[in-house]
Amino acid sequence: MSFIFSTHPLHPAAKAMLEAAGDLRIASAPDPETLLREGRGAGIVVVRAPIPPAFFEDAPALRAAIRHGAGLDMVPLDAATRAGVLVANVPGVNASTVAEHVFLVTLALLRRFRVMDRELRQNGWAAGRAQSDAAVDLAGRTMGIVGMGNVGKAIFQIAKFGFGLEVVATSRSAESVPDGARFLAIDDLLATADIVVLCCPLTAETTGLLNGGRIGRMKPGAILINVSRGPVIDDAALIEALRDGRIGGAALDVFTTQPLPNDHPYLGFDNVIITPHLAGLTEESMMRMGTGAASEALRVINGELPVNLRNPEVVEHYRRRFPA
Repeated sequence: MSFIFSTHPLHPAAKAMLEAAGDLRIASAPDPETLLREGRGAGIVVVRAPIPPAFFEDAPALRAAIRHGAGLDMVPLDAATRAGVLVANVPGVNASTVAEHVFLVTLALLRRFRVMDRELRQNGWAAGRAQSDAAVDLAGRTMGIVGMGNVGKAIFQIAKFGFGLEVVATSRSAESVPDGARFLAIDDLLATADIVVLCCPLTAETTGLLNGGRIGRMKPGAILINVSRGPVIDDAALIEALRDGRIGGAALDVFTTQPLPNDHPYLGFDNVIITPHLAGLTEESMMRMGTGAASEALRVINGELPVNLRNPEVVEHYRRRFPA
């Protein structure tokens, strides 16, 4: 078996699983050129960074690309399928972690935590306490969830049964919206919700989903949470809305350009919380994602197909490349 290649370091439990199975190599950097150079000859790639389509060209040993997490936007599915490479992911394992983050930043925005903390430290007790004049309760508000996959369902559970919120949701399929949430089309959801949470996958349909017109439909004072992918939002339109005070604020974990440049306009707003794409990352979730990806790699090494195979149409081609 050729070596196992990971774009990033893995949780110690996952690392131990893969090292017991073969030669595990970690990329020295996650940029496309490094991945192409250091990943040449790999039998399996564990994906935590965007993989260039060229990775799958002239790769006779490559059996599988396994996503360390759920989102498949980092894997060029068409290129992998053409090359006869299995693509798998680990869905749902960090859904509760992302959901917890959503409520962390939602409450921080509504209660003005970021500004309060700064004012308290810089200007004293009274200055910090004064921020409560503009703080508002979460109770009694309506949360709108865009995307009802594992993350969306985890957010719904906390919103509905933890905080007693009214929940409206939109999804590719109305049937995926659970009992207790009301299905609305995206434009109606934006006009209804006090808190809008983006947790949909990045697809051709969701790229630019929140454009200027749709942001303009949001309620004055509404807040926007993005734990989806950066390109779902039209950045220029959101920046304009924030500058004009047309929405209450935003908490953004993902961006079109990552890392976010140090001079980005988002960093200049008191009512914007910026986090570096870590909504789904804790010690526990890294263990679940890592061991989940390692388990799928071990199945492939043992001649089995992944449990979470995402391109089943490739199997015939794959079997020709690697006869059982």
